Amino acid sequence: YFELVDQHQKEFIETLREAVAIPSVSSDASKRGEVVRMGEWLQTRWEKLGATCKRVDPGKQDLHGVSLDLPPVILGQYGNDAGKKTVLVYGHYDVQPALLEDGWDTDPFTLVETADGRLVGRGSTDDKGPVLGWLLCAETHARAGLEFPVNLKFCFEGMEESGSEGLDDIIVAEADKWFAGTDVVCISDNYWLGTTKPCLTHGLRGVSYFHLQVEGPGADLHSGVFGGTVHEPMVDLVHLLATLVAPDGRIRVPGIYDQVMPESAEEERSYEGLEFSHAALAGDLKRDVIIHADERATLKHRWRFPTLSIHGVEGAFYAPGDKTVIPARVRGKFSLRTVPNMEPARVAEL
Repeated sequence: YFELVDQHQKEFIETLREAVAIPSVSSDASKRGEVVRMGEWLQTRWEKLGATCKRVDPGKQDLHGVSLDLPPVILGQYGNDAGKKTVLVYGHYDVQPALLEDGWDTDPFTLVETADGRLVGRGSTDDKGPVLGWLLCAETHARAGLEFPVNLKFCFEGMEESGSEGLDDIIVAEADKWFAGTDVVCISDNYWLGTTKPCLTHGLRGVSYFHLQVEGPGADLHSGVFGGTVHEPMVDLVHLLATLVAPDGRIRVPGIYDQVMPESAEEERSYEGLEFSHAALAGDLKRDVIIHADERATLKHRWRFPTLSIHGVEGAFYAPGDKTVIPARVRGKFSLRTVPNMEPARVAEL
């Protein structure tokens, strides 16, 4: 098996390259067809291997006034031996938007291998690479004439990067049907702490996403004429967003920390011996922009404390060059990562 893995490494990389080249950006209405194409690509590869697949269409989505079909959820099963354990794998085939001007050194949708051996491309880590890992593992077992050691079920969605819209209802509907007989679930969408030692993730933070819209005049205005004489939506939006979170990362929303589960002595001990360093993290980030001086504090704010991030502004000028427009309407986007004991309804209320 491992000899075949080594022999077919280039083939594996080409498979990942093919998947990365599909710009399956779930938040972009113009790319919805590409998201569907990516799901169909996965289904075809698994069925070619002999898996039984079921395409479930979650319904419609209203994306800022545009009605779209949600991408399919691909359910599958590979093997059905009553004498084996059954593993249910979750993953997603959609990706975040990516543009060269976002800071990429190369085209985000063209997989490249860097000098230090890394494979760089949108989705190579999150989450096309991990999803393909299961496929390539099963294909290599078959090529080697080896029996796969477990029954494999999978659930691959195309809306994870956009709130997993439509997935909850499918999970509930299929709990005692397609997912029946599952012994263990593996979420194949996580990270190592560093680059040298694998780790098992046993919990994830949740997310609550918000849009904040500020409207002013009935149309865009010229700042040379109206600057200083009218309330400007962009100025008001920036002020409002600044009230949500401090530069040190602390959330400024009153009461938001009241729901957070208290720390325990057992939890404190769980941070001991972890292979994690600020130096390695700063290297990955390409700059030392780490907020916390203590590595344990950094891990706590990654794992067990809520965080609030501001993601962008719609309606504002962002193209190269200069423009003196006062936008008539702007919409800010931010999200809050939730942790144990936090209720989404209470978070939205605050």
